[in-house]
Amino acid sequence: MPTLNYKHLHYFWTVAKAGSIARASEQLHLTPQTISGQLSLFEEIQGEPLFRKSGRNLELTEAGRLVLSYAEDIFALGQELEEVLHHRPTERTVQLRVGVSDALPKTVAYRLLEPALKLPQTLRINCREGKLEVLLAELAIHKLDVVMSDSPMSASANVRGYSHQLGECGISFFGTRDLMTSYPQKFPGNLEGAPFLLPGEDAALRARLLQWFDQQGLHPRIAGEFDDSALMSAFGQAGAGFFAAPTVIADMVMRQYDVQLLGQTDEIQEQFYAISVQRKLTHPAVLAISHAARSDLFAMEGG
Repeated sequence: MPTLNYKHLHYFWTVAKAGSIARASEQLHLTPQTISGQLSLFEEIQGEPLFRKSGRNLELTEAGRLVLSYAEDIFALGQELEEVLHHRPTERTVQLRVGVSDALPKTVAYRLLEPALKLPQTLRINCREGKLEVLLAELAIHKLDVVMSDSPMSASANVRGYSHQLGECGISFFGTRDLMTSYPQKFPGNLEGAPFLLPGEDAALRARLLQWFDQQGLHPRIAGEFDDSALMSAFGQAGAGFFAAPTVIADMVMRQYDVQLLGQTDEIQEQFYAISVQRKLTHPAVLAISHAARSDLFAMEGG
């Protein structure tokens, strides 16, 4: 098997980041012909194309995205080595690349990730937000260490991974003082006919809320639907409607958005997961997140 040529890998990495051979040649101070020839040789060694043409630019193939994920790690580690040799810190920096599902409330995401910031080692956290299926694809090619989500990985997902439940909690409902004055009935009756802000279709909470409304015989008026929980809370702060959030962050929601607690229920359970490609969590930062979630944030028993 041929030995990996790191010069070829660097040319590939630069072109992938620049998006074209012309821009990469300017950065590397080499002719486009030289880079093109070296890329062709690199692809020949790998045995498959790493780029495809898209107009004047180049797009990565599936194999190219896999190679890029490893190249990112290799050159990031090289940069870290230079910093270590230059500054000689006593501890090596721990890097955590985490994907956060856009359906997961941002405050919950912070509460889950907060324990990693308290590790004795220096932590560099790279946090990406997006659709769960996109984040799982990046997890599969090792561009992410873990994905945080409000739902486990679907059995139909074309990704090999494992869902580790971090905890679950009930749901609290919030609204402005003026809105609560307009609907003074006892909870949950005060939701009948009231404006309500509903999570988007990707949020696992949405279906549970609608089912609970049906079970309670409630018919709130859906005043808006939001993929982003922070935007939904901001509309709630403006009085556009009542909204729901996990009880575990109820105090933070009331402080941050200056709203009041309408009521809460444990009949709806919001669940939270760390999804990894390992059956057993091993990353020190992810282990700290899991331990703190189970023993403190959600007070779950077991390991």
